[in-house]
Amino acid sequence: MIALITGASSGIGRELAKNLASRGVHLILVARRTERLAELKAEIKFNCPHVKVKLITADLSKEQNCIDLYNMLKMYNIDFLFNNAGFGLYGEFTETSLRDELNMINVNVKAVHILTKLFLKDFTERNSGYIMNTASVAGFMAGPLFATYYATKNYVVQLTKAIYEELRARGSNVVISALCPGPVDTEFNKVAGVKKFNVPTVSDAYVADYAVERLLCGDLLIIPGMATKAAATGSRFAPTKLLLRTVRTMQEGKNKE
Repeated sequence: MIALITGASSGIGRELAKNLASRGVHLILVARRTERLAELKAEIKFNCPHVKVKLITADLSKEQNCIDLYNMLKMYNIDFLFNNAGFGLYGEFTETSLRDELNMINVNVKAVHILTKLFLKDFTERNSGYIMNTASVAGFMAGPLFATYYATKNYVVQLTKAIYEELRARGSNVVISALCPGPVDTEFNKVAGVKKFNVPTVSDAYVADYAVERLLCGDLLIIPGMATKAAATGSRFAPTKLLLRTVRTMQEGKNKE
């Protein structure tokens, strides 16, 4: 079996690669940082010498790069697509960089949309395959001080849910899931421009293992951890304005020493 993982150079993507390799799955790893990918390949080959690892350096904020990636790999008959590349940006909406936000929309939304659509057509033709789109518990609510990031993850959650129902209605064996973790101990804070999470985090290795297990079970929404499940459930019933104030207070804590 072959898995394609975007955003594979760090965090959840890196742990997904290691986890799948331990299960004997061959890997195609995509990220912008070539050195990080090479380090990951060396680690995987040391621990799982029989696993084949192909590295592709690509910037998925460029629409054409996403299309080129698909065209490069469509003959591989990929079994797993993990749309994991993404990043956040902290700050008031009137003060954050428009360029950075548009790049975020390109990576978090457009790349996921393009790769899901192109590979899903192949998956449905052969009636097999797994797609996991990395979203966030943020995908169930709005996020003051993280407005664009939360909005992109809402898109990923809703798109995945709609495709899931289309597949179910046609009796397809293709599985699609949205991974919706809460705070995870990764490089997210540094990239997003915040100092810390002000709530407990879980490890990226735990999230990756849980995600693979639940994907194989066919779960639509994969939410690691009881606290994150409670937050996702609570967001459905809390009054909107109260939820907005609560989320803002949590986000403000991320930039306090």
